[in-house]
Amino acid sequence: MIISADERLAERRGAKILLVGPTGVGKTWQLHTLDPKSTLFIDIEAGDLSVQDVPVDTIRIADWTRACDLACRISGANSSYPATAVFSQAHFDAIGGWLPNLERYRTVFIDSITAASRLSYRHAEQQPEAISERSGRRDLRATYGTHARQMLAWLNQFQHARGMNVCFAGILERNIDDLNVATWQLQCEGSKTSRELPGIVDQIVTLEFLDFGDGKPPMRGFVCTNPNPWGYPAKDRSGRLSEIEPPDLGKLLTKLTTRSQKGEHHD
Repeated sequence: MIISADERLAERRGAKILLVGPTGVGKTWQLHTLDPKSTLFIDIEAGDLSVQDVPVDTIRIADWTRACDLACRISGANSSYPATAVFSQAHFDAIGGWLPNLERYRTVFIDSITAASRLSYRHAEQQPEAISERSGRRDLRATYGTHARQMLAWLNQFQHARGMNVCFAGILERNIDDLNVATWQLQCEGSKTSRELPGIVDQIVTLEFLDFGDGKPPMRGFVCTNPNPWGYPAKDRSGRLSEIEPPDLGKLLTKLTTRSQKGEHHD
C-alpha cells in the first residue's frame, strides 16, 4: 500500500531517544519537564526518588518477560516473527493486545536501558541454550549471544511505536583501554547492544555538566551532536538540534517533532 505524501506528513511522529549521563546527573529528573498527563513512566531501576512528586502513570518492571510483554502491547505485533516467537501476532493476542488507554500517552520514558539489560541477561542465562550439551555447564558465549538477540529485538520493537516518543535513559561510564585512551560508553550488559544501539535510535543525547574552559562553573546541558569537544556519545538523525541544547527533555522533544514550516532552516 502506498502512503501518500500528504498522509505521511499528517501522521503523528515520535522520536526515539537514548538519554545517557553519569549516575546522579539528573536523567530521571527529566520527567519533570514532560506533560504528566501524556507520559508513561516505565520504572525498571526502582530509583524514582527524584520524581516522587511527579503525578505520572507508572508501570514497574521486575522481569524480562514482562518487559517484552510491555513492548509488544505498546508497539503492536510484528508480522515478521513466527507464531512461536516473542512480539508475534500470537504473543500480542495472548497478552491482551494494546495497552489500555494507550492513545492518551505521547511519551514513554524508560528508566533505564542499563537495568533492562540486566533483566535480559538474567533471563538469557536461564535458557536451555545457555547450558553446554558437552559439559553440562553454563556457556558464557551462548548466554551473551541470547542476551544480545533479546535486547536488540526489544529495542527494535519500540521503533514500531511510530507516533510515540520513546526515551531510554542509560548510565554513561568512562572506560580506559590498555593504551590509556579514555572513551565514554553506555553501561550495559554485553558489548553488542552498545555497538548496535546507535543504529536503532533516532537521537543520542548526553546529559552532563559541561566545562567550557572559561573559568566559570560547569553548567548542565544536553550534548546532541558528534563530534563534540568532550567526546560524549551523541547523534542527531533529525538535523534539527544544535551541538548543545538546554537540559529540558520536554522542549527537546517539541523541537524534534514539531513540523517545520516550508523553507524553515534548522541549525
